[in-house]
Amino acid sequence: MSISQIIQQITENNLSELQESVDIECKLAGGRDGKGELPNSFWDSYSAFANTNGGVIILGVKEIKKNNTFEVAGIERVHQIKDDIFKTVNNKNKVSYNLLTDSNIFEWDIQGKTVLLVSVPRATRKQQPIFLDGNPFGNTFIRQHEGDFRLPDEQVKRLIAEQVKDSLDSDILPNFSLSDLDLTSLQAYRQRYTNFNPTSPWNDDDNQSFLTKIGGYGKNRETGEQGLTKAGLLMFGHQEAIYEIFPEYMLDYQERESDDDTVRWIDRIVPDGNWSGNLFDFYRKVSAKLPQDLKIPFKLKNGERQDDTPIHKAIREALVNSLVHADYSDRASVKIVKYTNHFYFRNPGLMRVPIEISLQGGESDCRNRNLHKMFRFINAGEQAGSGIPQILAGWRACHWQLPSLYEKREPNYQTVLELSMNDLFPNDVMQYLENEYGKAFLALSTDEQAILATIYLENEANHQRLKTLLPNHPADITKMLQHLVKQGMLVSTGGRWAVYSLASDNSLAGNDQSLAGASTGLNEPSYPNNEPSYPNNEPSYPNNNQSLTDKNAGLTGKSLRIKTILELCLEKPLSSGEIARRLGLNLQGLRNRYLADLVKNEYLAYTYPDNPKDRRQTYITTDKGKTFIRS
Repeated sequence: MSISQIIQQITENNLSELQESVDIECKLAGGRDGKGELPNSFWDSYSAFANTNGGVIILGVKEIKKNNTFEVAGIERVHQIKDDIFKTVNNKNKVSYNLLTDSNIFEWDIQGKTVLLVSVPRATRKQQPIFLDGNPFGNTFIRQHEGDFRLPDEQVKRLIAEQVKDSLDSDILPNFSLSDLDLTSLQAYRQRYTNFNPTSPWNDDDNQSFLTKIGGYGKNRETGEQGLTKAGLLMFGHQEAIYEIFPEYMLDYQERESDDDTVRWIDRIVPDGNWSGNLFDFYRKVSAKLPQDLKIPFKLKNGERQDDTPIHKAIREALVNSLVHADYSDRASVKIVKYTNHFYFRNPGLMRVPIEISLQGGESDCRNRNLHKMFRFINAGEQAGSGIPQILAGWRACHWQLPSLYEKREPNYQTVLELSMNDLFPNDVMQYLENEYGKAFLALSTDEQAILATIYLENEANHQRLKTLLPNHPADITKMLQHLVKQGMLVSTGGRWAVYSLASDNSLAGNDQSLAGASTGLNEPSYPNNEPSYPNNEPSYPNNNQSLTDKNAGLTGKSLRIKTILELCLEKPLSSGEIARRLGLNLQGLRNRYLADLVKNEYLAYTYPDNPKDRRQTYITTDKGKTFIRS
């Protein structure tokens, strides 16, 4: 949905709804006499929105950022400002490209005053960079957080390169030949090609002819120059030869038991001199490791087991996507991480197609088209534009949380895809929310319940994240969030870039602000399968639990559980498993939502502080925790 369509569907001219649906920039635009004048800073914002993800410039409104409110001044000279906009945007000496039509400018009546909304779409790759004053260097802006920032010259050059070249891997490399390739890699690829294409006449070609047909070797018809293409070198080259052309080239696969990146990986694959270091061998190694130990049921077809499930295909597609869409001239690495319950795929370079369009499918603009073609020839990677939808379909089929696809511009340009294998609506989560909010939770719509469940599982979420999970109109998501805040189920923090958390997670705010504001589950190790079990020796504590409940009868929600946890650990150190069993809580939820913050803020202490993962680890209430109990 375009920004213009979002504006048209926002009801009651509500600026609060608009600011969560799209990025906005408010400008008073009063001029010297207060009746309206187009400010010069308008064009900085125009360039920034066009080069990022689009947005809306609001003229005649001042945003009070301290309390996230708007002061409406209005504009009297509406037609003059419109004329100034179109006169300037069509002046090539001032603006490099006009993205605006009459349909991009809206007049809104707010509080009896007229304000102008200018919807600036994201420019296409072929249109970027959108720059000012006839020179892209020093006059190209991007949008970061709530401001417009000049783009460094190095990144401007990158945009220009992306604009000029449809495929970055088709260049012919002079003086590079088949001797720069790992022939074992090439032979392994040719064998796979033959397996999938047994009758292809290419199977009889020599290596150079075969490479020419798959895009790995080329000839410039004008100059007669011939040699390996960048795609051929990346796919089959020796590591040292690849570095000559791509000095920033780095592939990194890791397996981790913990989300805490300070905890050492348990397996890793990087170009270390012990293998070729090229893309095809990396794909072979990683594609074999990613699906290992996946706990997903196999399917039967004609009575035979089908091990290549939609999830296996989705993971393989995510891997190929990371390799064929990467900008190998950029500083970020290709990074693939397999955790116990989710996957992380990162490639250098931003999306060439807006994320919302990529999620829908049908449109592709692959950065390395020859590489994509090479993978498709061996049945790895879908047709252009269908990869992300296939991944989404596989995850939906398992009723897992939907994948998260996003871009990062700092410290380097990168695109990230995260695939969680947690249930979208786990029974224990829904039961927790029902216990927490009672009949009010059951009265919510399915989408509102989904918002609460997502925030419970991820600890917090913003509007942008929820847009990737729900099919609703962005304005409807905003209304649901506002309704949940009014119902006392969610708390909003962060002003314009609001982040939502469960209201029950803020129950310690009156006792210790640092604990209330702490982030749970983001940096805390997950310690899978290291918890000791006491099936035969676990004592029963019905009377103790009952007395604690009676004593804390005046408390509700998370505050009751926190106080109960502290009282349980008051006399004797307890393991997380013991605490979870006594309170009837999910073990992972207990660790992420309670123990992490209680230890971090010194209400509880480890009995083995030097090794949080120690199998003997238990928790004891501190003096600070005792003070909280007495409060």
